[in-house]
Amino acid sequence: MKFSFVSLAREGLTGHLGWTPQWRSPDPKPAYDVVIVGGGGHGLATAYYLAEEYGVANVAVLEKGWLGGGNTGRNTTIVRSNYLWEASEAIYAHSHRLWTTLAEALNYNVMFSPRGVLQLAHNRHEAAALKRQVHANRLAGVEGEWVNPAQAKAVCPILNTDPGIRYPVVGGALQRTGGTARHDAVAWGFARAASGRGVDIVQNCEVTGVRRDASGAVIGVETTRGAIATKTVGVVVAGHSSVVAAMAGFRLPIESFPLQALVSEPLKPVMPCVAMSNAIHAYMSQSDKGELVIGAGTDAYTSYSQTGGLHIASATLEAICELFPIASRLKMMRNWAGIVDTTPDRSPIIGKTPVPGLFVNCGWGTGGFKATPGSGHLFAHQLATGEPHPIAAPFALDRFRSGALVNEATAAAVAH
Repeated sequence: MKFSFVSLAREGLTGHLGWTPQWRSPDPKPAYDVVIVGGGGHGLATAYYLAEEYGVANVAVLEKGWLGGGNTGRNTTIVRSNYLWEASEAIYAHSHRLWTTLAEALNYNVMFSPRGVLQLAHNRHEAAALKRQVHANRLAGVEGEWVNPAQAKAVCPILNTDPGIRYPVVGGALQRTGGTARHDAVAWGFARAASGRGVDIVQNCEVTGVRRDASGAVIGVETTRGAIATKTVGVVVAGHSSVVAAMAGFRLPIESFPLQALVSEPLKPVMPCVAMSNAIHAYMSQSDKGELVIGAGTDAYTSYSQTGGLHIASATLEAICELFPIASRLKMMRNWAGIVDTTPDRSPIIGKTPVPGLFVNCGWGTGGFKATPGSGHLFAHQLATGEPHPIAAPFALDRFRSGALVNEATAAAVAH
């Protein structure tokens, strides 16, 4: 059923008994044209665009747990596109454009809020790096500006701009069109739209093996719910991409780290933007429920733990309480970790693998959520045509052999 004022009013008058499940939960079929491994935002977006733009609806999205239960439900929901290099600017700007109309396209409120993203500088070196980023963005047509401490205070009133603090604010890079979106709504919206176009979303279906023919090409996958035949497999499982790659007999240049976040008790609106500090690996925004959402840095060790080290969260809160003194009076309600998959150049891998018919979309590090619609759109092109979209071409796996890296260690914030 299409969501609209009319449908809402009609259901309100009839006791809301006519609503159907948001998406179908079918048993897997023996074969599909395309199998997407991973039911997070990127995988669901890929399935949606395959059906919507390329007419490929005989698609299965296989999720080992529940839909959106991985990084999609564990991130801090930031959306921005002010990266440094041309290739990154193009891919994140492409995603940013899709965010602005995503709710209308999916007929689902993803709660995109362009409230502004402020990246803080604490010394001359950081100021020079962020100014360089702002100038590069402007040359590429990506919105951004440099602000002084007083202007930063005007954007974020609870920010401490006292020059005597441990991390004095000397300025910042501001992208006013950046902001946040609701992570679970994004997953649900893409799932609903993809399912409505014929895509099968299969939960509790873990991939346990990759089947290949005598030539080495993909012919299907083994799962906990039986074998599924296909000649095209798209792997979109974030930090576990290396695990699936190992099933197919090759290695990926990624490492997986816990990345922690916390939320405070709810309070009235006090923070109208997103503020982040690369130097101290801390950033904060306020959710629609009133919680202050705080992001920390990656732990210093590779792990699939979804808790992370306590010392990382403690150090982050110390810095947060100095930059935003109001936070020192709040109780933290819960904390958790997601698993970020980082590459040597801190940019994603999108495209072909050494196994014919097997494609990967991984290595997004801390930039995964903001790239969700653009990533899905570009990966759908790859799966439908077999060739990379021009925007995604610089992020091919073979760049680690050729040396044509896209080094985003600075603009990627905490995933250094």
